[in-house]
Amino acid sequence: MRDRDINLSFADLFTIGIGPSSSHTVGPMRAAARFVSELENAGGFEATTRIIADLFGSLALTGIGHGTDKAILAGLAGNRPERTSPEDFAAIATRAEDTSTLLLGGKKDIRFVPADHIRFNFDEVLDEHPNGMRFTALSEAGPIFDMEFYSVGGGFVLAKGESAAAQTSGHNLKLPHPFTCGDELLEMAEQSGKTIAEVMLANESAWRSEEETLAYLHEVHDCMSQCIERGCAQEGILPGRLKVPRRAKAHFERLKSQPERALKDPLTTLDWINLFALAVSEENASGGRVVTAPTNGAAGVIPAVIAYYERFCSSASKKGVEDFLLTAAAIGVIYKKRASISGAEVGCQGEVGVACSMAAAGLAAALGGTNEQIENAAEIGMEHNLGLTCDPVAGLVQVPCIERNAMGATKAINAARLALLGTGKHMVSLDKVIETMRQTGLDMGTKYKETSQGGLAVNVVEC
Repeated sequence: MRDRDINLSFADLFTIGIGPSSSHTVGPMRAAARFVSELENAGGFEATTRIIADLFGSLALTGIGHGTDKAILAGLAGNRPERTSPEDFAAIATRAEDTSTLLLGGKKDIRFVPADHIRFNFDEVLDEHPNGMRFTALSEAGPIFDMEFYSVGGGFVLAKGESAAAQTSGHNLKLPHPFTCGDELLEMAEQSGKTIAEVMLANESAWRSEEETLAYLHEVHDCMSQCIERGCAQEGILPGRLKVPRRAKAHFERLKSQPERALKDPLTTLDWINLFALAVSEENASGGRVVTAPTNGAAGVIPAVIAYYERFCSSASKKGVEDFLLTAAAIGVIYKKRASISGAEVGCQGEVGVACSMAAAGLAAALGGTNEQIENAAEIGMEHNLGLTCDPVAGLVQVPCIERNAMGATKAINAARLALLGTGKHMVSLDKVIETMRQTGLDMGTKYKETSQGGLAVNVVEC
């Protein structure tokens, strides 16, 4: 389901939505909302008295822990993740459970019993993608309309028969500096005399003005910063049967109460980086508002590295943040075009691994690295995440996901620093490491790809 010729925008890689998962929460919510819209277009809305949602593969196996059932309810009620608050998201599910009804498309009530009308097909995987779902609308006389969708990572959704180009709003646009791989990106930058960030910003002009792009970029940055703040202020237990306690607030209070530690232990900086990542990841795990960057499962990595840049790097500036995010987006585009950002398709190397690579490149750019050093940083960030499995315990985006975001952030910073020590010349190119990641994902056993049937998910005893 990849198309190397599709055009991807910054706004495709960074979207604001609801946790805990981009592929299992955001994607299904978008698919359900689109189904209702297509049902209306087909003229079947008024006759519909019931909806059946069938989930397959990874969506079925880890759907409960990822909030897929609640996301489908919200989508069928006409809501979209970018415009739905966590409170409204929860209220829709509560209403369906309490009343066995659903306000279809936000317009009319139909009978809907979540336990009966959302079906988890644990033993069936659709051929096209491991994250498959099918919606069927029924009248009193029987089925009248159905559609099949695939949640392909990062909140992107495809209907059956659609090409990958259908995921984006820009597949018919002509970009000033088109690129499909790292080598082409470097070539475009050299030919135009631009930095990677400038190349990405110029390409965004195909969608909107520079002012609009930068305004959305800063909205994304603000959302990331606010997510860290909220995470540092919350305490209690995360949702789900693991009963994982939130740690960010206590960690934050300890760091604030002992500022002198930094004078004795330079590695205190790592404690702050870990805090930033934990805060965002705990917000995501609790169903809070986060930025998909490029997925929700990896939502803590890039905000943590940006916070490190802003608070610990003397050269930090607003322009540096812009360069960071634009550069990170350019690298994310290549992963999306040539491999995958779906944990159900290639494991967590496609989520935390890609976020680490994007963050490493972004930080190298913000710190003034050359285009070659930036590409090197991105390569290092992925090279040392190759083979990373996706094995969420109990199907929840908590263990090992939350700490994994912290590790991804610290790896990204180290990757940028390693790259900035060099000249940009290195043995393994970004393109080679992305292809290796893709092949590794194909070789990886299904049980290690967001099914909770392997790895830590089966070796950790639930308490």
